[in-house]
Amino acid sequence: MRLAELSERSGVPIATIKYYLREGLLAPGRQINARTSEYDEEHLRRLRLVRAMIQVGRVPVAKVREVLGHVDDDSLGRTIRLGAAIWALPQVPEPDEDDEFVQAAEQEVITLLDRLGWENTKRLTTISSAYRSLVVAMAALRRIGYDWEAELLEPYAELMHRAAVLDLNLLETQPSEAEQIEFAVLGAILIEPVLQALHRLAQEEETTRRYGFE
Repeated sequence: MRLAELSERSGVPIATIKYYLREGLLAPGRQINARTSEYDEEHLRRLRLVRAMIQVGRVPVAKVREVLGHVDDDSLGRTIRLGAAIWALPQVPEPDEDDEFVQAAEQEVITLLDRLGWENTKRLTTISSAYRSLVVAMAALRRIGYDWEAELLEPYAELMHRAAVLDLNLLETQPSEAEQIEFAVLGAILIEPVLQALHRLAQEEETTRRYGFE
């Protein structure tokens, strides 16, 4: 397809597509002549991914370029490639290791991982943004007097593991490894808000079942 058709099918203005091409977020099309290039379905899929990251996920262009670099790096094993793409997304600030609340939260998270038997996750704590995010959130809870312990978090973590199994089952239906990585990135940006919304809807349902509408 030509640039105009790519724009029409994606809903992305031509000027924006040209900007993405200049920034290296989209691979160049196949050049037909000095002024015209041709694009294919892979360009369309990648363009939709870029648009979702920037427009919905509010991911900066430089960070999008970094994430896509991991998506396209087939020299990495699948686990590292998946992790690197997700970890490249914007994350919470690094926890202050000297903060007593952070120290207590870290100990509780490790206790939780021990209770769950998540040994692989324990091996990744030094590089995992999800681990840091959990520590930061738990430290914030402790700071205001909510000392959530591993025992309280364990059933929630088990529910999340069931969700992760569903995630990976769906991811494996994607035809190529690159598309699987793209799917994981989209999941972090688009599907996590869906799950959060479902959680809140479930809370609304359970609240009204228990207490009515008064």
